[in-house]
Amino acid sequence: MTGQIKTENRIARRFAALRREGRGGLVTFITAGDPDADTSMRILGGLPAAGADFIELGMPFSDPMADGPAIQAASQRALKAGQTIVKTLAMVSDFRRQDRDTPLILMGYYNPIYVYGPERFIADAKAAGVDGLIIVDLPPEEDEELRRPAKAAGIDIILLVAPTTGDDRLPIVLGHASGFVYYVSITGITGTASATATDIGAALARIRQHTRLPVAVGFGIKTRDQTAEIGAIADAAVVGSALVNQIADTLTDSGAATATTVTAALSFVRDLAEGLRSPPATQTPSSTEVLS
Repeated sequence: MTGQIKTENRIARRFAALRREGRGGLVTFITAGDPDADTSMRILGGLPAAGADFIELGMPFSDPMADGPAIQAASQRALKAGQTIVKTLAMVSDFRRQDRDTPLILMGYYNPIYVYGPERFIADAKAAGVDGLIIVDLPPEEDEELRRPAKAAGIDIILLVAPTTGDDRLPIVLGHASGFVYYVSITGITGTASATATDIGAALARIRQHTRLPVAVGFGIKTRDQTAEIGAIADAAVVGSALVNQIADTLTDSGAATATTVTAALSFVRDLAEGLRSPPATQTPSSTEVLS
C-alpha cells in the first residue's frame, strides 16, 4: 500500500469524521476571484455552512488546459477582475479567520507557482492556512521542487488518477500522493461528460488495492442524486463545473455579479449536501445508467 496518511491535519480529520458518520463527503470547487473578489469571498465563506466538507479553490490561470469551458471562463473573469496568487492566498487567510476546521485545497497549474517561487509559495500557503494542493500539470516524476517543501510544511500533494492510468503507473502516482486521491472519472476536460457508476466502482476497487488513502471522484457530477450515488461508493464526490455554472448563470451580460449570485451558488451546494446526508427515498439511478 502506498500514499502518505497523516492524522494531524484537517484533511485527515475530516475524512475520519466522515467515516464515523458513515457517508461520503462533498468537495466543492470555485475559482478564486470569480466573478470578483468580494463576491468570490462571500461564496467561499458560505460554503461550509451550506454543507461543503472540503473546498477546492481554483487559482486562475490564462491557459487552464485540463478544464472545460465553464472553468476556463471563470478563470478569465477572475483574471480580468485582477485576481492573482497573492490575492488568492489573502482569500485563504480571510477564510481561516472565520473557519479553522474546513479543509481547503488550492487547485491550479504549475507555471504561476514556478514564477512565484515554489518554496516561497509553500511558505505563504502554509501561513495562509492551505491544507493541500492539486497541480494538474505536474507529474510525480517532476514534482520534487514543490513536493519537498510541501511535505516539510505539512501540505498534502493530491494527485490525479484517470481511467487511462495503467497498473504499472498507478503505484508510482500513488507513492507520491498524500491527503487523498482524486479520481478523474472520465478522460478529457472538466464539465463535458460523465462516467457510469459501474465504471467508477470498478476503478475505485482497483485504486484501493494500491493505497489506503481516501478517494474522491470528480468530473461530470452535476446533481443531488449523482452526488449521493458517488458518495455511497467513494470517500467523496467533487462538484466543480456545475457549481461554477450556477455562478455564471446569475451574471450580467458583462460578467458582473448580481443580487442572486451568492445565494444561487450556496443554495445549489446546500441541495447537493442534503443528498449526501439524507439520500432521496426514491430509487437512485441504476449503476448501469450514465450519470449525465
